[in-house]
Amino acid sequence: MELSDTIPIKASRDKVYHCLNDTEILKQCIPGCNTLIKETDTHLIAVIIFKIGPIKMKLNGTITLDPFDAPKHFTLIGEGSGGIAGFAKGRADIQLVEQEDNTLLHYKARADIGGKLAKLGSSLVAKTALKLSRNFFERFNQAIIKNIDDA
Repeated sequence: MELSDTIPIKASRDKVYHCLNDTEILKQCIPGCNTLIKETDTHLIAVIIFKIGPIKMKLNGTITLDPFDAPKHFTLIGEGSGGIAGFAKGRADIQLVEQEDNTLLHYKARADIGGKLAKLGSSLVAKTALKLSRNFFERFNQAIIKNIDDA
C-alpha cells in the first residue's frame, strides 16, 4: 500500500522539523498513540491502539529516523507487531520545502501488512490509513500553531 500527499504548514521548515522530532507533540498527534518513548535521537518505541474494520489492534513497534539530509529531507522507518492481529512495516520519505512563511511537507509512504490485518482487504486498510494520516496532519498543524503561540 502506498500513500502520498502534500501538506501546507504555517511555520518555518526548522520549526516543522523540530516539531516532527518532539515526542510530546507526536504523541498528541498520532491517532491512538498510547506510548511514545525516545530512546535516542533516531530511535523511538511506540504503542498504538487503533481499529480497522472489526479488528482492534495494539501495535507495539519501533520508529527509526534517518536524518541524512535534514531538515530538507528525512526518512522514517517503522515496524510493529499486533500479535495474532497482524503486523505492519513501513517507510515514509518526507521532504520539507520552504515557501515564504510556510512549509510544504511532501510525504510518500509505503506500508506492508500481514496477519488478520491483511485479510481485511487492501481497500479498507488504505481508506483507514488515509483517514489516520489526515487526522495526524490536522492535529500536527494545530500543535504547531499552539507551539508557536506558546513560544
